[in-house]
Order: sequence, then structure tokens, then C-alpha cells
Amino acid sequence: MTIDIGDKAPGFLVSADGNGKISLKDLRGKKVVLYFYPKDMTPSCTTEACGFRDAHPEFFKINAEIIGVSKDTVKQHDQFKEKCELPFALASDEDGEVCEAYGVWQEKKNYGRTYMGIVRSTFLIDEKGHIAAIWRNLRVKGHVKKVLEEAEKL
Repeated sequence: MTIDIGDKAPGFLVSADGNGKISLKDLRGKKVVLYFYPKDMTPSCTTEACGFRDAHPEFFKINAEIIGVSKDTVKQHDQFKEKCELPFALASDEDGEVCEAYGVWQEKKNYGRTYMGIVRSTFLIDEKGHIAAIWRNLRVKGHVKKVLEEAEKL
């Protein structure tokens, strides 16, 4: 599935850290930074999460909610969130439905090996639930700043 800027963001209801639930519908009226990452506790994913953590006060000021999504379990998210002191929710998409809906579950190649996995991507969703910006297959360095700059324009 391909999602483009201006499209209605696919809705979801998923389990989250702390035995919570996250629904996109419940976030209507806020900007949403929905970032997909491959795995808790890995170097690049930790760097990205900590970048969003450090910029969280700036996102908060502009009424933007940050949600990290991976296929890790709620228990793994709880550990990751505690270790990195993350002030935002981590959604567990164990069945991969949200990853499929946003088109981030794709074939990947690494060191000659081909496998299915989450392609690191971020979607900025406006207050009305439409996709305002997309970053696919991104590099972590400088990414949070780009997302914040785009979110401030909304």
C-alpha cells in the first residue's frame, strides 16, 4: 500500500507501553508524529528515540503527539521506554497491521540477505487526520529536526 501527502491517515487501535491502547481517532485535533522503527534497544533505533525524547518539549509546545511504532511486544516497549526515559508512547504492532497500512513492512536487503522488515519511516499527520509529510527509508542523523520544522509549519 502506498500513502501520499494529503491522504487520510489509516486509522488504528493498538496496544502500547504500560498496558495502554493508542487510537489515531483519539488524537484528532493534535498533530501526530508517527514514526516506525525496526527494533527496540538497537543502536539506530535508540538514537532516533532519544532524539525525539530530547525534542519532546518542542513538539509539546506545538500540540504534537509523538508515537513510536514497531513490532516489539508491550513488555519490550516498557523496558525500552524505561531505559531511555521516553516521554511518549510506543505502540506494539505485533501483527503488523499498522505497518502494512502505512506501507513500511517491506523487503529489505542487508549483507546479501533478503528479508521482510520495517523500513524506518515517519509520517506527520495534521489535526484533521491527513498526511502532511512523509519521510521514508530515512537516516536518523538530523531527522528529528526536520520533522519538528515541518510540524511547526502546520
